[in-house]
Amino acid sequence: MRTSFISLTGVALLWAAGAMGASTEKLKVLLVTGDDVKAHYWREMAEATKDVLAAGKFEVDMREGLSVFDSADNLKGFDLIFLSYFNAKATLSDQARANLLNFVKGGKGLALSHLSSACFADWDEFRKMVGRYWVFKKSGHGPRSVFTARIADRDHPITKGAQDFQVDDELYAKLEGDAPIHVLVTADSDWSKRTEPLAFTLAYGQGRVFHEAFGHDGKAIKTPGVAELIRRGCEWAATGNVD
Repeated sequence: MRTSFISLTGVALLWAAGAMGASTEKLKVLLVTGDDVKAHYWREMAEATKDVLAAGKFEVDMREGLSVFDSADNLKGFDLIFLSYFNAKATLSDQARANLLNFVKGGKGLALSHLSSACFADWDEFRKMVGRYWVFKKSGHGPRSVFTARIADRDHPITKGAQDFQVDDELYAKLEGDAPIHVLVTADSDWSKRTEPLAFTLAYGQGRVFHEAFGHDGKAIKTPGVAELIRRGCEWAATGNVD
């Protein structure tokens, strides 16, 4: 049973090529997190995400809460914002919203995972920017289980050379939204009875958004296929390319 994102031989070749030609300068990630819901412990999820990124070419600055968006100066120097956050009551000021939008529009990257897409239900532009979003009482999933994640585009820089992989996770389904998205990974949901997009990209202004719906907990995030998908997706969102 193949569970890795790409073959070990492929990984070795990619690592060798990277060691010979790629820049060693770290990409700077602002990981915004905080607030538990009953099923998701933010610290476990955020620490797992930080570990996954730190194992790659990223330098991660983890911040709890949304106050980091209050000033555009707080976002300077970062290549990517990773949103691992949910609070049903949380909102952003007009200035904080503008700071986040301008960061991405100006050519930087945004990545988000799992229930983060349910944030800011009163903010239509956020929902446009993330492409698809969780809506309570409409979106959902069946019981957590092992399922096969299938590569939908084997030519995109994020998934080039990838193989289908298995993951023990929640399979998110019926996310809302009609923004044009580029689907990279799908899975067949027994709950919705349809094929669901679980990882995809979209453009926002001059910037890039990478959205993946995996990551119920640390175990799911550290699944080899998911971890490699996160690293490659974040590199693409930050730079527009994957070495």
